[in-house]
Amino acid sequence: MTRHPGVPAASGPNSSTVPVAAAPITPPAPAASPILVTPSTPVAPPAAISPSASVANGRNPYPRYPGYTPRRDAGLAAYETVLARAGFAPVAGIDEAGRGASAGPLVVAAVVLDPGRIKRIRGLADSKLLTPAAREDAYVEVLRWALDWHVVVIDVDQIDGTGLHVCNVSGMRRAFAGLRCQPGYVLTDGFPVRGLGVPALAVWKGDRVTASVAAASVVAKVARDRMMRDLHERYPQYGFDRHKGYNTDEHERALAEHGPCPAHRYSFWNVRAAALPADAAAHRDPMEPVDAMDLMTDLDPGDALDLEDRAVGSAARLAGAFAGHERRMDS
Repeated sequence: MTRHPGVPAASGPNSSTVPVAAAPITPPAPAASPILVTPSTPVAPPAAISPSASVANGRNPYPRYPGYTPRRDAGLAAYETVLARAGFAPVAGIDEAGRGASAGPLVVAAVVLDPGRIKRIRGLADSKLLTPAAREDAYVEVLRWALDWHVVVIDVDQIDGTGLHVCNVSGMRRAFAGLRCQPGYVLTDGFPVRGLGVPALAVWKGDRVTASVAAASVVAKVARDRMMRDLHERYPQYGFDRHKGYNTDEHERALAEHGPCPAHRYSFWNVRAAALPADAAAHRDPMEPVDAMDLMTDLDPGDALDLEDRAVGSAARLAGAFAGHERRMDS
C-alpha cells in the first residue's frame, strides 16, 4: 500500500506502522509587554451599549419614572400631583388679568392649592373659557379650597411709568411674596419669572393645563372685572362693564367720541391718538393692529404723563386709586 508523507496510518489489525517525519513545532509568541498608560497615550473609550443589548441584559439605560411624569388624561391636577410626589409641595400658580386692555388696572393673583382637593373645586377652568356667572362660582370655590392666595393690583400710573411687561413681572413677584405659606414650586402662565427664590416653570397655556394657574386666572379675572364695573359707575360713557377696558369696537368708538378718561393707559398709542387734536389723529392708519404690545408706545413715560395732563385738563386722575392695593387670603 502506497503511503503519502504526512498522512497518518490507518488503524487496524493488519496495518503497519510507518514512521512519519514530525512537523516543525512553532515556538509560542512572547508574552505582550504591559502597556503603560501615560497622558500622551490615547485610550479608546468603551463601546457604547445599545438599548437592545441593555434590555437583553436586564438593564434599562433610559430609566422612566412614571410617578414623576404628568399624564395627559390626568386633568388639571397633573402637574400639581407630579410635583407633590417629587417633594415640591405645595405648588403655587400665578396669572394676571388685564394685560391686553388699554384701560383699567393690571391684576395679578397667586394661588396655592392642595393637590388632594383640586377635584373638589367645581367648575375650575381657564377664566377666559368661562361665562361671567361660571367665573363667579369658580371664584367662590377657589377661595374656599385654596391653601393660600394673594392679589396685587397695579394702577394705570405705574403701567404708564414703567411699562406693561415690567409691571407684569413685578406684579407676579409681589403676588408670590405676599403668600404666607412657602411653596416648593411655582407655575406661571406663558413666560418665566426670575427672582422668586424657589424652582419655577413657565407653562404654555398654563391656565388651561394646570389647576393652580387656572385658579389664579379665575381670581385675577373676577377681581379685575369687579373693579371695571366700579369704574363704569364713574365713567358710564365708555361701557367698562361690558368690554372691561379691552380694545373692542365699542371701546374704540367711545374713545373717539369722548376721548380718554383717567382710567385709560396713556402709554398705549390708541389712547394717545384719541387725546390728540383731530387733525393729528387723522394721520393714524386705522388698519394698524391693536394688540396690547403693539399699542405700547416708545414715547418717554414723562412725556406720556404730560400729554395725559393736557388732555384731561386737570389733576383729577386715578392717582393712587389702585396703587399698592393688595388683598390677602384673610381679608
